[in-house]
Amino acid sequence: MITALDKNTALILIDLQKGIVEYPLAHPVQDVLANCAKLVAAFRKAGQPIVIVNVNTAGATWTKSRKDPSTAPARTYKADWLEITPEIETQPDDIFITKHTWGAFFETALNDELKKREVTGIVIGGISTSIGVEGTARQASELGYNITFATDAMTDMILTAHEHSQKIIFPRIGETGTTDEVIAELTR
Repeated sequence: MITALDKNTALILIDLQKGIVEYPLAHPVQDVLANCAKLVAAFRKAGQPIVIVNVNTAGATWTKSRKDPSTAPARTYKADWLEITPEIETQPDDIFITKHTWGAFFETALNDELKKREVTGIVIGGISTSIGVEGTARQASELGYNITFATDAMTDMILTAHEHSQKIIFPRIGETGTTDEVIAELTR
C-alpha cells in the first residue's frame, strides 16, 4: 500500500531495452511497457526526474566468476540490444545509466545524479523483477531512499521469482502499489 511519495521522487525504469523485452517473460511485455509509459508521462508532467537504466554485462568481472551453469540459453546479441524500447519515450534531460551488474547504483553515477536533484524517494519498475529491479531496490534501501514499487510495471522471466520479490522482499524495503495508485499519489 502506498502511503506517500516524497516531494522529490524519481522514476527509475530498469532494463527496458530491446534485447531484454524480447526474452520470454511471465507477463505480457506490452502491458508492462504500457504501464511504464504511463509512469513516464505522469512523472514528466509532475516535473520529477526520470532515470532510464540499461544493462551491459559485456566484460563485467562478475560474469567470469564461478557459479552453477546458467539456466538461460546462450544468446547472440543484436547491434540494438542496449537501445531502450521505443514504447518508452525518453528525452535528453532524462538521466541515463548503463549498469554492469544487477543493481543500478553499483559503480555508476546514479546516486550522485539523484543527490544533485535532492531526490529522497524513488518509484521503480522494469525487467526483471527479481534481478535488476530487486538489485537496484536493495542498493537504494541501503542508501536510505524511500522506495515505491509499481507492481504492474515490472515482470520477470520466472513467475515464482517475480512473485517472491513482490510478496516477500519488496514489502520489507518499501511500499507497493499499482501504476494507477502511484500516479494518484504523485498528482495529489
